[in-house]
Amino acid sequence: MPAYKRILLKLSGEALMGDDAFGINRATIVRMVQEIRDVTQLGVEVAVVIGGGNIFRGVAGGSVGMDRATADYMGMLATVMNSLALGDTMRLEGMTARVMSAIGIDQVVEPYVRPKALQYLEEGKVVIFAGGTGNPFFTTDTAAALRGAEIGAEIMLKATKVDGVYTADPKKDPSATRYASVNFDEAISKNLQVLDATAFALCRDQKLPIKVFSIVKPGALKRVVLGEDEGTLVHV
Repeated sequence: MPAYKRILLKLSGEALMGDDAFGINRATIVRMVQEIRDVTQLGVEVAVVIGGGNIFRGVAGGSVGMDRATADYMGMLATVMNSLALGDTMRLEGMTARVMSAIGIDQVVEPYVRPKALQYLEEGKVVIFAGGTGNPFFTTDTAAALRGAEIGAEIMLKATKVDGVYTADPKKDPSATRYASVNFDEAISKNLQVLDATAFALCRDQKLPIKVFSIVKPGALKRVVLGEDEGTLVHV
C-alpha cells in the first residue's frame, strides 16, 4: 500500500547523464522511467520537475561572463529538452505523460496551466513540469517546491546520487551515518544542504516534507513511496 497519493519527483539533469560527461544517456533515462512506471502502477499520481545541468547550467563554467538572466533562460530551455526526452521515453514504456512548460513554446510543449495539470494527474497521467519557475534567479529545486505546493503533493522527492543526507560526506568519512529523518529546524541548525535556501524556505512555509533518496539505487523510489526506511525525510 503506497504511503502517498500524489508525489512531486525532482530529478537533476545530471542524473540523466549516467556515466557520460554530457547529454542524455539512453540506458539511464530508460531505467529511471521504469522506476517511475513501477510507482504509477501502485496508483500513485506522479509529477516530475527536471533540471538542465546535463545540457547547460546558468551558474556554471559555460556561462562565465554571461548575463545571469540570459544564462538562466538557457538553463530553462535545457530543462525543456530533458522534459521532452523524459516524456517520450515514458511513451515508449507504455505510459502517458504530458509536458507542461513555464515558458511559452507553444509549438513544442503546452503551457503550464494549473487546473489542466491537476486534471492530468487525476486521470493518471504523469505530468512533467518544464522550464523551471519561468523566472531567472530561481533554481529547479525551487520550481519543484513551487509546483509541489501548487498541485498539493504530499511530499517532494529529491532524487540524488547519495541515498539520503549524512552527518558528513560518506565518500570522505567512513564513519558518516545517514539521518533517517530530521525536521526543518534541525536541517538549518546542522547546516545540512538539502535544497537551496529559497526552495527550502518554500517547503518549510508550505509544510511540504522533503525526502532525499538515491535514484541510482535500484528500487529506491518504490521503497520511498511505500513508506519504507529509505533516504532521509525532512519534515515539520
